[in-house]
Formats: sequence, C-alpha cells, structure tokens
Amino acid sequence: MSGTTTITQSTRPTTVPTSGGERPPSWAQSRAARELGLKRGEFELAVHLGCIRTVPDDKGGGVRRVARAEIDRVRSEDGSAEALRERVKAVGTTEGAALMGVTTARFTRLARLGLVVPVKFYLNRYRAVVWLYLAEELRQFAAAEKNAAMLSGRTPEVLRDQLSAGLDLRPRNWRGRHMGFLLRQNEDPWAQAAIVASLLDPLDRAELVPDPYERAYLNRLRPDPTARTAPESPASDVAARIMTAQDPDEISWLKADLTQALATARQLRPAPRPTPRPVPNTSPRLGFLPEEAGPEGSPLNDEPQRSRGLFGWLRRRNA
Repeated sequence: MSGTTTITQSTRPTTVPTSGGERPPSWAQSRAARELGLKRGEFELAVHLGCIRTVPDDKGGGVRRVARAEIDRVRSEDGSAEALRERVKAVGTTEGAALMGVTTARFTRLARLGLVVPVKFYLNRYRAVVWLYLAEELRQFAAAEKNAAMLSGRTPEVLRDQLSAGLDLRPRNWRGRHMGFLLRQNEDPWAQAAIVASLLDPLDRAELVPDPYERAYLNRLRPDPTARTAPESPASDVAARIMTAQDPDEISWLKADLTQALATARQLRPAPRPTPRPVPNTSPRLGFLPEEAGPEGSPLNDEPQRSRGLFGWLRRRNA
C-alpha cells in the first residue's frame, strides 16, 4: 500500500455487500490514505488505533477496504483530517523527551520500565531499533499528577535495580499492543489463532500444533511482518527477535491463548487438507486381460469367457 500507487482502472470506487443487499462504495486502503491526505505509516496506525474502520473486500483473500462513508466521517470530525494526523503522530526518544519535559536518558528509563509503551518501531541504516511513541499518550502521561514523581527526582531503588539487571519491556509491550491491534481487525478464529501463533517461536508452534496441515494454514494466514526488511538479512534477524516472545511467562500465556484460539477455530471448521486421490492400479499387464469373473450364477460363471491375448491363443491352438 504505497502512497504513490497508480490507479490503472476506473477511479470509481468498488463496492462491498451489506446485509441489506446494497453495495456501498469503498476504496482500497492506498486510495483512502490519499483521499485523507495521510502518509502510509499514518494511515496504517490510524487503522490499528481504530480511528479509521475498514471492511472486508467482497473478493475475499483477507484484503480490507475503507467505505466511502467512513472517509466522509473522518473528514467531518473536527473539521479536517489534520486532527486525525495529530492523533496518530508518532515520535522518537528525543522528541518524546521534549514533549514530556525530561532528558532522553530519563525517557529511555521510563520506556524500559514499561511506563510509556511504544506504538511501532523500525530499523535504521545501522540496524539499530528505533522505537516510536504516540505523542498524545506522552502528553497525557506528563499531565497526570500521579506520574510527577517519575518525571523528576531520583528513580526508586527497586526500579534502578531492575534496570541494572537489564530490564527492557519495550519489545514485550509492543508485541502485546500489536497483537491487540491485529485481533481487533480479524474476526475469523483461524486468523486470530495465526496472529497469536506468529509471536511464538517455530518450535513452540510445532509443539502446540502437531498437525502439519494446521501449521501450514496458520502460516498462510499469519500477518505480514511489521518491519519491512530483506529476507534472511541481518536486519530481518533483529526484527524477528523483536516480533517473537522471549520471556517464559509471556510464552506461557501466548501458548494458553493459542490453545484456546485453536479450539474455537476447529469447532468452526477444520483446516484445509488436500483432496484424496484414487490409488492407481499398478499391477503389471502382460498384453492380455485376466479371465473375468462374476457373481455366482451369472453368465460369466455359467460359460467362462475365452481367454484373450498371447497365452489364450497358444492354449486354443494346442487344444
């Protein structure tokens, strides 16, 4: 979904069915982003946050579109799309610290402690992880009186000890938030199971899903990777570690969630399996057909049919 995608067909919106049989107009997400004047990342984040509602494409395939009425609704709120752009504005550590009136070092400590939660991430050209946070959430955190002690003064000793031990909840908190985003957009139980499974290591998935056809189906439905990296590159390895559960307790509750999701999905429908094919007859043929046999009392038994082929000709000749 790129903001520069060219519409080669008619620019009239396609439609999706409704319960009343009517087909209201809808746009592809790339077109909807242009209509709202949003960049690709801003639009995706607005969808994840529930600011823009999407509908399934009538052609299937898991693609989702944006109803024309939804675009009109977003435009009418607060007078323009500028308010929406501000709601989905994501900032890095430096800008986030400035918004909260703290140093970047303190901001990083707050993030590692899980007090502010990243909304997305990307890898820079040095393959370093850059975490992004919602500017609106940071302002709210800084404005709350209960957080005043965390914005100034000395960090409590127990928290300092956790930081010294290497505590960093940013990846885990991002995974939980991202999973929530995806689950809200997918109602199909198999798709929901695939979302949970995508956060587990392949060995953990194989342990919980021994059926190879179910594993293949979950793999087909798994969401696209958030970080767009070249396959099998060092950057993809870094992104894969962020998108895979690491802590034992996190792995434990993800396994429990996947078990529950699979039970629900299996009740709805089984995973697709290949259609069995008839076993071909592999018995050798020697240029003649075997003598036919029929049920007792049938003409085939009352008068045996003459053998055909080379052996039958030799027997008839010697008779």
